[in-house]
Amino acid sequence: MGSKKKIRSFQKISIVGPCTLKLKELFGKVAKYAFGFFLMYALCNVSHFLLKPYSQPRITSDTVIGLLIGNIGFIRNQVTDSASKTLNFIVDFGMICYMFVLGIEMNPYILFKEPTKDAKVAYGGMLSTFILACAITPFMHFTEGFKVDLTLSLSTVLSSTASPVLTRLITSLKIGKSDIGQLVIAAGMHADFVTTLLLSIGYVFCPIESGNKVVETSKRVRRSIEMGSALVIQTLFAAYVSPFFMNWVNNENPEGKPIKGTFLPREGRVSKWVVGKINYLLTTIFYPIFFFWMGYEAVFKDFRPGQFGTWGRLFVVFAIATIGKVTGTVISGKLLGFNWPESVALGLLLTTKGHFHIYLAIAAKTAGKTSTSTSTVMVIAIFFTVVHAPSVVAQIIKRARKRVPTHRMSLQLLDPSSELRILLCLNGPQNVCTTINFIEISRGTADPGILVYVTDMIELTDEIAATLVKEEGVDTMTVTHAGVKEMRDQVTTAVQAYVGESGEGITLRRLLALSTFNGLPQDICILAEDSMVALIILPFHKVQREDGTLDNGHSGFRYVNRKVLKNAPCSVGILVDRGLGLIEKLRRTYDHSVSVAVIFIGGKDDREALAYAGRVARHSGVKLTVIRFLVDASSEAATRPGNYTVSSSEKEEEMKLDDECFASFYERHVSCGQVAYMEKHLANSAETYTTLRALDGQYSLIIVGRGERVNSVLTFGMNDWQQCPELGPIGDVLSGSDFSAITSVLIIQENSLKGQLDGLDDDFSIM
Repeated sequence: MGSKKKIRSFQKISIVGPCTLKLKELFGKVAKYAFGFFLMYALCNVSHFLLKPYSQPRITSDTVIGLLIGNIGFIRNQVTDSASKTLNFIVDFGMICYMFVLGIEMNPYILFKEPTKDAKVAYGGMLSTFILACAITPFMHFTEGFKVDLTLSLSTVLSSTASPVLTRLITSLKIGKSDIGQLVIAAGMHADFVTTLLLSIGYVFCPIESGNKVVETSKRVRRSIEMGSALVIQTLFAAYVSPFFMNWVNNENPEGKPIKGTFLPREGRVSKWVVGKINYLLTTIFYPIFFFWMGYEAVFKDFRPGQFGTWGRLFVVFAIATIGKVTGTVISGKLLGFNWPESVALGLLLTTKGHFHIYLAIAAKTAGKTSTSTSTVMVIAIFFTVVHAPSVVAQIIKRARKRVPTHRMSLQLLDPSSELRILLCLNGPQNVCTTINFIEISRGTADPGILVYVTDMIELTDEIAATLVKEEGVDTMTVTHAGVKEMRDQVTTAVQAYVGESGEGITLRRLLALSTFNGLPQDICILAEDSMVALIILPFHKVQREDGTLDNGHSGFRYVNRKVLKNAPCSVGILVDRGLGLIEKLRRTYDHSVSVAVIFIGGKDDREALAYAGRVARHSGVKLTVIRFLVDASSEAATRPGNYTVSSSEKEEEMKLDDECFASFYERHVSCGQVAYMEKHLANSAETYTTLRALDGQYSLIIVGRGERVNSVLTFGMNDWQQCPELGPIGDVLSGSDFSAITSVLIIQENSLKGQLDGLDDDFSIM
């Protein structure tokens, strides 16, 4: 009999517990909200980058992105009621941190002092705006029926100024050091402090209740007394008790050591550290969340754009804030003796609103005091109080430039009775000997002398950044990195020893340009502008090897050289060192031990190089030869039309300037036998190249103009095969790897005149 097999079928049953489902749901929400945060963060940064050319502050782009993203239907549907409550809690906590930092940076004792100029401007703008707002807002139906508390609150908000936004805006637009910039910042902080204090006191006596909840008068009074008493106790404790602990914490945390505590003194290292950290967290984490919350609460579908009253309220809010501030500042400016255009500019800048005002606008809607349409109107009006500020600053700068005489910092226009100011940059101790010899040949006579700013160019790395210590004052940092200090001390010791030994007529200053390679060019240009130098000297990015050839160079320093050439406020020289630093004890002897040549073809750069050569010619230890390249009149090139981008009249004007400049130099230096003179009549760029090659090894230093902007038959086509275009056609040939191993080259470019930009310092005075 066959056996029967029993066949059993098994079915797998997956049992998922409630904890697993909860975890999946939780992780899904976390991933969704994290993605939303990073999306908001990325969009805010991209929009800020796109608006950066228009000098708009970050709050402008953040407001736009927040309103757009917060009103997308798909995104709004992802926000549940619990998420909305959590969002409100995060925003409330973030604004507490925001106001905490604002409070640390403000000085309450200014209320007990005699009003200063900035306080008078602030009070004038606040008072006129407050009166105007109280007179108009009750008739614009911002709420259902007339409410005294909301009218006063709204009038106070319109009278205020967002000092953090205004300060960052003024600083980023480079007028923070000017008299009007300092006045605006101080007045803005004063207005912000006073209005915030009034709003806080008003909240104590008239606390906001959610919705339309009716609170008995007795309970309201009792609650106000409790809040007022707590506020007084906190104020007294912060003013008289906490300073003992605060000073102790500061003394326990000296500069240069890690911070051991987190107590919060108003002055001192700990408070600055905390303020910096909180501001960083606000910028990177809180603001993207804040502006999404703003857009989510400001619902466009409830905006009611079809109603005339909506646009009327928008116009009225913006008009009150603007007209009120301008009227008040013009009146106070008249009393203080300001020009009316500057008074108007002050008023327009002091209308700036910010994050706290957006928060109040949305909070009023959340508490049921205003409608969504009204809150959205306020947010849009706040946006328009900020967006116009860069244009106002541009007009201030334009007026300041008209009142400041335009001047150019160059060697040709330097007053002979004025000392020569040079910003001499170096990369390290290896440039010290070259620096000393360059100062020596450039020193001229003891009267008027030379002022040299020996400047170390150092790349800011993470290691060095960790050793920076902030000092008291504006933008003052100390580098405690051992390697940097040792290098700087070595340079300082060597240069000071030279000046002490033979430094008659030489004034030495030490500066430091510490930044990333992207920021170094700007730092150098700022140092040059602040020091009012006529010439910046930069080391070539390539360094000579032991066999005499040049290495491949440092791309970072090449970038610095190119950017400085493009943006410098004065003339710039790039020094290709091939042994200038090996010349020992170059002193004022009459042996003419050092041979120097200057090549003159034509153009503004060559004229600037000739002006510098006139300084070198005064050194008794230097034998200077000026070599002028002229077009051979008998050659075909002299009569060939050529392919020039300049008109014939411009070309003739340049030739006239060349002849006048060279004739003056010849009369002062060549005719008396102080400088040797040589002419080279050439037909084309090929002969120019051959002549340059023939100078191999004849001179210790050759001075040339960059000459890239000159259309000459003697250099035509040489730009096509340049290895270093920043040196110009002649400088590129002389600095080539196949040229002399003992001849250094100095390539000079005269500054590019940028119209009225030149001559206006960032600390200009216009008031």
